[in-house]
Parts: sequence; C-alpha cells; structure tokens
Amino acid sequence: MTEIVTAAAPSNRLKGRRIVITGAASGIGRRTAQIFAKQGAALTLLDRNAEALAEIARETGGLAVATDITDEASVERAVEQGASAMGGIGGIVNAAGIWLRGSVREVGFAEWRRVIDVNLTGVYIVVRCCLPWLTQAPFATVVNLASGQGLFVNVANRTAYAASKGGVVNLTRALAAELAPHIRVNSVCPGLVDTPMSANMGRDVSAYALKRIADPVEIANAILFLTSSEASYVTGAALAVDGGRTFH
Repeated sequence: MTEIVTAAAPSNRLKGRRIVITGAASGIGRRTAQIFAKQGAALTLLDRNAEALAEIARETGGLAVATDITDEASVERAVEQGASAMGGIGGIVNAAGIWLRGSVREVGFAEWRRVIDVNLTGVYIVVRCCLPWLTQAPFATVVNLASGQGLFVNVANRTAYAASKGGVVNLTRALAAELAPHIRVNSVCPGLVDTPMSANMGRDVSAYALKRIADPVEIANAILFLTSSEASYVTGAALAVDGGRTFH
C-alpha cells in the first residue's frame, strides 16, 4: 500500500497570500481550502452550495460567498466582497467543475453548453473579474483544475467533458503567455480522484501505473506547489497528477 502524504512541509508556505478558491464546498476545492488555510493563506471561498460552503468557511476562517461562476455579475460581486475582506487578491484556484458522461449522439446542446459554461467559461470569468487585483499583487498566481481527459482521451463517451477540460489546458497556456511575467498561470490535470463527483464515473484503475484512485489531498498538494514560491519558475504548465494514466 502506497503511503499518501497528507501534511505539507514546510509550514506557512502561503503566509500573506490572499486566494480565491472556486468549487470550495466539496471535493478537491474543499481539500485545497483546508490545506491553504493551514499554510497561512487568507481565503475567499466560492460555490453554489451555500450550506456546505458556510461549513468549510467556518473551518478555515475564510469568507464564504455563494456564487454561480457562469454568471459574470455574480462573480463580480463575490470578487469585490473577497477583495474588500482580504485587502486584495493575489491568487486564484479554479476548482469548480461538473462531470457529464455521454457520446456526441447522446449529449444535447443544452447539456453540452452547461458543461462548457461551468468547466471552461467559468474559469475565464473568474480570472477576468479578479484581474484588476491580481495585477496589483506581488507574485500573483492562477491554478486551473483541468483533467487527464484534457490531455489524452482514452475512453469513449467523454465528448463534452474532455472538450471542456482540453479547453482549460489551452486557456491556461494562453493566459500564461498573456499575463507573464507578473502573473503565473498553470493547470493541474488529475486522473480519478475519490470525490463525490467521481462516484458515477466508474473506478477502473487498470490503465493507471499506480493502480489506485487518488486522494483529494494529493491533488491539493500539487495545487499548493504551483501557488507557492517553490514553483516560481513554472508557468503555462499542465501538470498531470494522474497516477501515470496519460503516458499509457
């Protein structure tokens, strides 16, 4: 059994940082909020699930703002509240996302558009709304949650999801080129992760070199690395944290 490192060292890697995290109520976003709080970051937490969001805000000391990331006006209000509460914004973690299984024959336009709106356009909206503060912050960072499916599609019935996550990978690269040298922008591309969203995905790990599903903390630790000064020379990267799936 492989040991999973659940505590990051050294401590206070994000001391003084002011971070907005989307999708913070559950899964990878929630675990990232917990780790970032322990590492000294001030947090603004965004999600549609107000009740679960309030719970993680109490745990981390962050500001909870119920937000629909596909609604620019909603994001603008949330970002302004966060910037006011934290005294600025110096980083983003775009962890909000939805999953949809289905082929091009099965997925209708409304379903397609919903997946693209949440997984791809939502990232664009959040970055755009935070940009006035990011440009004023030293060592600003953006980390977008993409997927191994955005790097290499090896199974059928992932049409909308794979397209959205491939878009996140390339949006990240475009933003990295546009916002350099002041703002670093990277993506993390997980494989199967033990979250509520993956419950209906199937848990076949035969294509994974490590032969297991990931714990959310393993993805959160990668997000922490890219947000921290330890990744100061990394931008435009699509970091595969997928147990070795994408090289198969």
